[in-house]
Amino acid sequence: MSVDRMKRVNVLLQREIAAGMYRVLRPGEVDLASITVTEVLASRDLRQAKVMVSVRGHQSKRKRVLSLLRSHRKDFQDYVNQSVVLKYTPRLFFSLDSSIAKGNDVLDTISHIEIPEAEPENVAKEIDNDYMDLEHLNPESDSHQNRQK
Repeated sequence: MSVDRMKRVNVLLQREIAAGMYRVLRPGEVDLASITVTEVLASRDLRQAKVMVSVRGHQSKRKRVLSLLRSHRKDFQDYVNQSVVLKYTPRLFFSLDSSIAKGNDVLDTISHIEIPEAEPENVAKEIDNDYMDLEHLNPESDSHQNRQK
């Protein structure tokens, strides 16, 4: 199967599994708004698919949601089988995707960095000095033309 077709199949499976969350899981079991299907990686023969999910909340909540998804694996496969026409319905394996949480940690760290404020006149002097240092690189400047003669 071509790479482009595999990408389309993965996106289609991702969309259908995300939609299936509201049909398979009961709202009382888990907060459905806290679950995001971030990626699906189907094997080339479509026999298996790894479903990457991100869960907003504490680590214990993530583990509980992941075990809940794994317990409803067959229900998700049945839903995908009904809504998507493929030669084989892949067997789904759910895994936690921590990339969103890591990204949030990085953004949180960046937001807490204190940047010292510079005085406006010092900034202008620094810019002028940097400009003067780079002027010799400009082939159209007078000083550059005088050096070449």
